[in-house]
Amino acid sequence: VQLQAFGGGLVQPGGSMRLSCLVSGTISSIDVIGWYRQGAGKERELVATVTSKGNTNYADSAKGRFTISRDIAKLTVYLQMNSLKPEDTAVYYCYARASNHDKWGKGTQVTVSS
Repeated sequence: VQLQAFGGGLVQPGGSMRLSCLVSGTISSIDVIGWYRQGAGKERELVATVTSKGNTNYADSAKGRFTISRDIAKLTVYLQMNSLKPEDTAVYYCYARASNHDKWGKGTQVTVSS
């Protein structure tokens, strides 16, 4: 499984941004897919994931503001981020758990600043 993230950039506080993760490889082997992030000087943390059955899981910091979704036909997972805050600034990573292995895409920088 390979993961390629798109999106990211600079956004003002209160703004919105959508990240996309294009998936390739043995899609059927994926049990969980989603997003993690790592801020400067911080550990990588969960943002949101969705299972192969469509069950979602969100970090408390993301609940009510972020939405994870998937378009199976387009082999893409999205992270819609609304009401962004400066503390959301981080490198965001697409993640998948496939055949009991953790897969990571290259990160994309999201900066929330005025």
